[in-house]
Amino acid sequence: MKADVLLTNIETIPGKTITQHLGLVQGNTVRAKHVGRDLMAGLKNIVGGELKGYTELLQEAREESVARMVEQAQAIGANAVINVRFSTSSVTSGAAELFAYGTAVVVE
Repeated sequence: MKADVLLTNIETIPGKTITQHLGLVQGNTVRAKHVGRDLMAGLKNIVGGELKGYTELLQEAREESVARMVEQAQAIGANAVINVRFSTSSVTSGAAELFAYGTAVVVE
């Protein structure tokens, strides 16, 4: 089993030396709103407060997109991903993509 992949949103990992640059890696997921979550969000908009159903949906999407990015990094021999970024875009009404990307490297 491969060791965990280090992730950071900065250009280096303090205390580590980048020995190989392997290129861009990415992971994404497209998620649609759930009717039940949409109904509860509509009610919450009336009284105010956090839309917990959507917060959970976005957290799940982030975790899945990062897992896919890490899987791609491991497949090309990386043990770290630097400059990790997230992007979102609307795919269609009620569905959005969450995209994670970064630079796969080997560090020692």
